[in-house]
Amino acid sequence: MYTSVDVLWTLWGAAMVFFMQAGFSLCEAGLTRAKNTGNILMKNLMDFCIGTPIYWLVGFGLMFGGTGAFIGKLDPLIRGSYDFGSLPLWCYVIFQTVFCATSATIVSGSMAERTNFKAYCVYSALISMIVYPISGHWIWGGGWLSSLGFHDFAGSTAVHMVGGITACIGAAFLGPRLGKYGKDGKPRAIPGHNLTALALGVFILWFCWFGFNGASTVSLTGDETMESASLIFMNTNMAAAVATCATMIFTWIRYKKPDVSMTFNGTLAGLVAITAGCDSVSPTGAFFIGLAAGVLVVLSVEFLDKVAKIDDPVGAVSVHGVCGAFGTLCVGLFDTQRGLFYGGGFAYLGTQALGVVSVAVWVIVTMTIIFFVIDKLIGLRVPAQVEIDGLDIHEHGLASAYSGFAIADVSAALEVNENTDLGEDDYDKASDAQRDAAVKVARPAIPAEPTGMYKVAVIARLARFDELKRAMNDIGVTGMTVTQVMGCGIQKGAGEYYRGVEMDATLLPKVKVEIVVSSIPVDTIIAAAKKALYTGHIGDGKIFVYDVRRVVKVRTGEEDFAALQDVE
Repeated sequence: MYTSVDVLWTLWGAAMVFFMQAGFSLCEAGLTRAKNTGNILMKNLMDFCIGTPIYWLVGFGLMFGGTGAFIGKLDPLIRGSYDFGSLPLWCYVIFQTVFCATSATIVSGSMAERTNFKAYCVYSALISMIVYPISGHWIWGGGWLSSLGFHDFAGSTAVHMVGGITACIGAAFLGPRLGKYGKDGKPRAIPGHNLTALALGVFILWFCWFGFNGASTVSLTGDETMESASLIFMNTNMAAAVATCATMIFTWIRYKKPDVSMTFNGTLAGLVAITAGCDSVSPTGAFFIGLAAGVLVVLSVEFLDKVAKIDDPVGAVSVHGVCGAFGTLCVGLFDTQRGLFYGGGFAYLGTQALGVVSVAVWVIVTMTIIFFVIDKLIGLRVPAQVEIDGLDIHEHGLASAYSGFAIADVSAALEVNENTDLGEDDYDKASDAQRDAAVKVARPAIPAEPTGMYKVAVIARLARFDELKRAMNDIGVTGMTVTQVMGCGIQKGAGEYYRGVEMDATLLPKVKVEIVVSSIPVDTIIAAAKKALYTGHIGDGKIFVYDVRRVVKVRTGEEDFAALQDVE
């Protein structure tokens, strides 16, 4: 007899784990550049949609001893080789399917912004068909690791480390993104375009992780199971929260400011690390596992970026691979029954280490072969021009994932006509006349005598605008044009960090104020502006002065000096 509570609990957990695809999509899109957003979203979608039938056809049978697509007819045979407890077969199949999809989708972020979409789809099918199911069988399907007592409750190794190591191999095969490393070999920061998407993705994943870990009990019947699920929820939340705090504090000390994107990676690091032992450690153990994972993920990201030279845009290798292995080893330390810190000795820790190493070797060997073959037959990496333009336009025909901001949307209504078509689109073949007509170069005339009218342009900190406005009003300036702009400059002592890498130039919000005057001396304006804007720090601003040749007031038609006077 099936137990309705157990079935509903497991199906609800499967739905929550499925929703993690949305979290991964947002995280990866937010940490990469806008020109590749559509490609990232497609890869996360297709991981699940390709993996579902492949895992049904082949993967589940390999993992749990059945025969793929025909498992429905061979239900008794499978039950003879693996016990599903109080669950219907298909309830357990869909629950395992969403876990398989999670492992596959981890890889898309590390291979972001330079992967051939066709090649990625082939990889996605093969990890769901062979790589994940085989090692999963060792751990969860009654295989040799489970018989030795290896413990990975919800998949720090079975799901996350498999995905993280695959991500590392894929990123290494591809090589770094164009511009990631300078000629001196030092990494350059390539900031993600949308930290709001990253944040929402992490919160979704945190919420869904309660289903990922909690529903892995696949039962909610009886006091013992309910107590176990409650402990799992508590440990999952504890590790994530502590890891987040640890990463924030560690980056604050290391980079002088708390790193936003790295702190969100810290949340995921804590969640991954606690997944293996969430049912067998105490909240105290979860605290220390999260604490260590929050620091470890930062050091791992830096190592991959600066030493190994593996370009992982989203930190998937560190979060899932490194912290997945670490969390699995921590079971051998913090398990309240058999852990080393609880008097269990080294034997159990050795079993956990054996499991981590054996699965790592399996994934490294198989995925190296798979990526090598895919690269030779299809080609893993897109051409340089495709990478520069963005994968969205070339791989998917998508001008922009943010259509309201796409330049193409503005220019789409413009068509070539007799005034714009000059007869030759190849620069080398064009005549001098055609080149001059196409790209007009305005040559400045010799300056005339000063008119006594000047434009003063002030670039200043946004926070000092109110002081500047009051200063200008005090000296009689009654009109100004104000524009919010972004400014950057390479200045000593002003370096900022993104994910541990010093940025070449940091764009900061600035305000541009333009004033045209005739009766007020320019030196008076400059003196007042300098006094209002001065803080004594780099980035106080600059002031530019230009001669004005002619001014026309639209309403009255007055020109020059008269046009600048606010007199009715």
